[in-house]
Amino acid sequence: MKKNIAILMGGYSSEFDISIQSGNVVYKHLDRTKYNPYRIYITKQSWYFLDDHEQKHVVDKNDFSLLHNGTKVNFDVAFNSIHGTPGEDGLIQAYFELIGIPQTSCGFYAAALTFNKRDCISTLKPYGIPTAINYLLNKGDHINVNEILDRVGLPCFVKANKAGSSFGISKVKKAEELLPAIELSYQEDDEIIIESFLSGTEVSVGVITYKGEYVVLPITEIVSENEFFDYEAKYQGKSQEITPARLTPEDTKKVQELALRIYRILKIKGFSRSEYIFHKGEPHFIEINTTPGFSEASILPQQALAAGISIQDLLSNTIEEAIIIQNSEF
Repeated sequence: MKKNIAILMGGYSSEFDISIQSGNVVYKHLDRTKYNPYRIYITKQSWYFLDDHEQKHVVDKNDFSLLHNGTKVNFDVAFNSIHGTPGEDGLIQAYFELIGIPQTSCGFYAAALTFNKRDCISTLKPYGIPTAINYLLNKGDHINVNEILDRVGLPCFVKANKAGSSFGISKVKKAEELLPAIELSYQEDDEIIIESFLSGTEVSVGVITYKGEYVVLPITEIVSENEFFDYEAKYQGKSQEITPARLTPEDTKKVQELALRIYRILKIKGFSRSEYIFHKGEPHFIEINTTPGFSEASILPQQALAAGISIQDLLSNTIEEAIIIQNSEF
């Protein structure tokens, strides 16, 4: 019997449209011989299934079911394609754990930790993971420009602490640009992380659980036409994404081992994509995404294809892994 798969898309953040793109790619490539896919839109106003006639069917949050053509539909697995809150920060993961439905991303604690850039970095530092120098701000804190720049230097990056897709991020080259950059980041989050500039080759490393084993996918080198790998570079073709990356065998091994170590330290399951810059010859950790983009332009599907894994096979494996993990925990 085919399994009912809820493809979660939307969310409550600026990444809503990107999530819809990801969810539609999952819907397009899901194996119809094994699964019945349902696109489930998650919005602040309601959770609903939109059928082929553009009719909304509201999801009952008590058991995550819905009525369609007079029949109650229950779901075997929730495929998480939500970027930002509530899909990437642990909220949706905790909900599905409470009601006992397998979901495809990592657990709620790992999701909350990795979504919070500064907490994630703080967790990894005792393990000797190299990172940029950072300075932290909460909204309402006194801003001492000289103190900040004495610590991180110029240029530097100002980032919303809990945001993705490069929303709320600026590269600051002059002291007078710092306060406007901070205000921009506060539009996305009430916490900010300011980081020193790392010069060097930027790479993205996908790590997944595939057929019960950890697999590090071919590395992607990021060459942005803009100042950094911003929204335009990620989604509007303003970058080159070269897979496999143009690294020496030694550097390839170095960053692959680091990415796998971080995946295991943080106890992630399912997909992950982490970012590094080779600064002074060593890969420095930037951030990790546990619900990475799955649009046609996204890096992780490109890496899987380079590894000889079709998108359909990748999706099927992720769904079956989620069921196995759920059954082993309960």
